[in-house]
Amino acid sequence: MFVDSHCHLSFPELQAELPAIRAAMERERVDRALCICTTLEEFDTVHALALAYDNFWCSVGVHPDNEGVHEPSVADLLALAARPRVVAIGETGLDYYRLGERTVADMAWQRERFRVHIRAARESRLPLIIHTRSASDDTLAILREEGGDTGKGGVTGVFHCFTETRAVARQALELGFMISFSGILTFKNAAELREVAREVPLDQCLIETDSPYLAPAPHRGKTNNPSYVPLVAAQLAQIKGCSVETVAEVTSRNFERLFGPSVHRKSEKST
Repeated sequence: MFVDSHCHLSFPELQAELPAIRAAMERERVDRALCICTTLEEFDTVHALALAYDNFWCSVGVHPDNEGVHEPSVADLLALAARPRVVAIGETGLDYYRLGERTVADMAWQRERFRVHIRAARESRLPLIIHTRSASDDTLAILREEGGDTGKGGVTGVFHCFTETRAVARQALELGFMISFSGILTFKNAAELREVAREVPLDQCLIETDSPYLAPAPHRGKTNNPSYVPLVAAQLAQIKGCSVETVAEVTSRNFERLFGPSVHRKSEKST
C-alpha cells in the first residue's frame, strides 16, 4: 500500500535490524522501498539488498557530502546502473550547509560531481535522486545546463527530503521533477514546509523516511525506518484534505511512473 521512496537500509543501525524492520513494514502495509546508495564503496551492500528481496530496489551514486571516497566517473555510474534492480542515479546534488571556513567557490568539486551524475542519468535514462541543502540556486542552474529539455529526453527525477521554498518547488516541478516529503513534514516547526506541500500537486508527490534519519512525530529522535512512512502519508493527507488511502495510492502510482515498470509489487524472493 505504502512505498518508502528513499531509505538507507545498508547503514549499520538498520541492516542489523532488517528482519524486525521488514516485519514492521508488513504490519504497517509498507510493501516497497528504494534503498539509496551514498558512495561507490557502499554500492555492493546496497545492491545486495535489492537482489535479496523482491520489494527492494536500489540506486547508484555518491552523496554530495561524502569526501575522501572514490570519485565517480560517468562510466562508473553507467556500469553499475546497468545491473539488475538499479532504478535510479543518486543520491546526488549540492550541499553548502556545512561549508565551515570554505566558500561556495571552494565547492567546485561538488558541482562537478553533480554534473557527472546528471550526465549518467541522461545516458542511462534513469531518474535522478537529488539532495539540495542551502544550494538550491546552483542546483537548479546546473540541472538546466546539463539536464536537457523537459519532456524531450531530458533528465527527470525527484527532489528528495524536500525542505526548500515554494519558489524552488515550482521550479523543480517546471523541470519535470517530483517532490518527496519526509518525516520533517510532521515536525512542529515545519509550518512553512506544510504550506509548500499544500501547493505541490499530489500527482507529483512522493513520500519517504530517509531512514535512519528524521523519524516522524511521534517518534522524533528515534532511529527511523521504512515502517514509519505511513505517518508521513497521514500528515500529507491532512494537508491535502484527503484520505491516507488516497495518498498511499497516488504516491505509489507516482513511484511506479518515475522509476518504471520494474518497481511494481512482486512476490518476495526471500524473507
